[in-house]
Amino acid sequence: MSDATSKHPNADVRMRGFAERITVEKALAWLDAELARQGTLGSETISLDDAAGRVLAVEVVSEVNVPNFQRAMMDGYALRATDIAKASADNAIPLEVVAECTPGQYHDGEIRPGQAIRIMTGAPLPAGVDSVLPVEHTTVVDEQVHAVRSLETGKNLGSVGEDIRGGDTLLPKGRVLRPQDIGVLSSVGHAQVEVVCRPRVRIVVTGNELLPAGKKPQGHAIVDANGPMLETLVARDGGVPHHPGIVPDDRDAIRAAIEDDADLVITSGGSSVGQEDHVPTLLAEHGELAIHGVAMRPAAPIGIGTLKGRLVVLLPGNPVACLWGYDLIAGRAIRSLGGRTKDWPYRKTTKTLTREIKSPVGRLDYVRVTIDGDQFEPVKSSGASVLSSTTRADGFVVVPTESEGHAPGARLSVFLYD
Repeated sequence: MSDATSKHPNADVRMRGFAERITVEKALAWLDAELARQGTLGSETISLDDAAGRVLAVEVVSEVNVPNFQRAMMDGYALRATDIAKASADNAIPLEVVAECTPGQYHDGEIRPGQAIRIMTGAPLPAGVDSVLPVEHTTVVDEQVHAVRSLETGKNLGSVGEDIRGGDTLLPKGRVLRPQDIGVLSSVGHAQVEVVCRPRVRIVVTGNELLPAGKKPQGHAIVDANGPMLETLVARDGGVPHHPGIVPDDRDAIRAAIEDDADLVITSGGSSVGQEDHVPTLLAEHGELAIHGVAMRPAAPIGIGTLKGRLVVLLPGNPVACLWGYDLIAGRAIRSLGGRTKDWPYRKTTKTLTREIKSPVGRLDYVRVTIDGDQFEPVKSSGASVLSSTTRADGFVVVPTESEGHAPGARLSVFLYD
């Protein structure tokens, strides 16, 4: 036994089993308290070109009006409405067209009564006129334009600040920027924007039995599925994944990996109580193993703690357990550190159960399901190592800790994988 382990007599849990498994609710309460203590990460200023999907670190207030000039909202003729007050199909009123305005072009000449300017949608309104007569309300007689309908003063004009007014709050702090948000920011002159830094996430996949992604399974070895899956999940939740390769089941190698520079560390494999499950022991020796073992299925051997002030999440090696443990714990932490909502990024719908789901009281269950119209049922092969159960499934339901399951006919919330 190492000196560190001798100082922590309860740190080495290998081959002893779990003394107890705490509830999911207690695990999340500990996690949320730690996340509240850490808060969100700092901010950085980036180009607007790179800002889609990022989280605003500050409220954005417009310094300008959009548009900052009156403009035509129709193709037609800019004129004084009083000049054509009596125009009708039976009383066409001739107009002297003295110029033409297109978008970006301003006419600064004098416009006298009875005169008009041909104008295009979006073009600035010249001084001396107050309305735009649509081209379909005119006729051309002997190359002269006639108004055949009257209109109200101010008709078919876009006003100053019609879209955005100076001083308006455009976007709130914490907004995940969408394509239309990028357009609005550009319209008020922003070339850069201040956003929350993306959490840097070190992914530590352990196991002497693993082959790197891209290899063919051979002998008694299996190909790493968790590493590529976790990289994608981390990116989905706004983090920057770093997975340089598989780490052998060696204490020194694992310790070096979990001490790597990052904002959060996720381990996969070696999280339980087997002889080669070094991660919980190392975290307990060199940091804090706050939680080890949670009353849920799958992913019961999950662990949570801190090392050098950073969160460390210990995920099981079985891929379905790894996915569920990530979604429940690690993804929540990454989203929170990056200024996003802690909620799952899954759409939710309500469907009718057609086949019974059983679950013991005291354990939270993650059940993959398939959907057929307004009905759903659990997938038939759904062990913690059967990752294809998640690709055959349309989504999942969660059976809460206090429930014994659900009978056919129950209307339940289903979270959709898409």
